[in-house]
Amino acid sequence: MVYLELFWEFLKIGLFTIGGGLAALPYLYELAGRHDWFTASQVTDMVAIAESTPGPIGVNASTFAGYQAGGIPGGVVATIGFAIPGLIISLIIAKFLAAFHEKPLVKNAFYGLRPAVTALIASAGIQLMLNVFLTGWDREWATLLTAFDIKAIVLFFIAFFTIWKWNKHPIIYIAAAAAIGIIFKF
Repeated sequence: MVYLELFWEFLKIGLFTIGGGLAALPYLYELAGRHDWFTASQVTDMVAIAESTPGPIGVNASTFAGYQAGGIPGGVVATIGFAIPGLIISLIIAKFLAAFHEKPLVKNAFYGLRPAVTALIASAGIQLMLNVFLTGWDREWATLLTAFDIKAIVLFFIAFFTIWKWNKHPIIYIAAAAAIGIIFKF
C-alpha cells in the first residue's frame, strides 16, 4: 500500500512541479507534514544530497524520499511517479510546440508561468534557509533569537563569499563544506 501511495504522491508532485526540482520543495515540505515517511528536516538533507549528486534535483529528491519511506522499491516507485508526468508532458510539448510557439496565447502562458515559478523557488529557498539557520524554532517570535544556528550562518557566509570571490567548481565547495561539517560536527 505504501508503494501505491508513494507513486501517487510523487506523480502529483511531478505533474505540478513546473520550474525544476527546487519548485518541488514546497510540495515535499507539505508531504512531510502529512506522512511519517520523512521529516521537514530531512527535506533539507534531501536537497543537500540531491544537489551533491549528478542528475536532476527533483529525481534525486524523490528517490531519496521514496527510499526513506519504503526502501529501494520505494525509491524506484517514487522516482517513476515523479518522472512520468514530465516525460509525457515533454513529449506532448515537443510534438506541438514547434507549430504553436509563436502564438500569442502560448507566449503569454509561458510569460505568466515565470513569476509563479520564481515565487515557488523563492518560497522553497526561504523555507530551506529557515530549516538550516534556525534550530528548534517553534515559530514563536520570543524564541527566535535563541534559535539561530550560528555555525551554519557563519559557514553560509564563508561559502557565499568564497563562491562569489573565486568561482571554482562546485564540487570543491561541496567537499569543503562536507569536511568542515565532519571536523566541526555540524
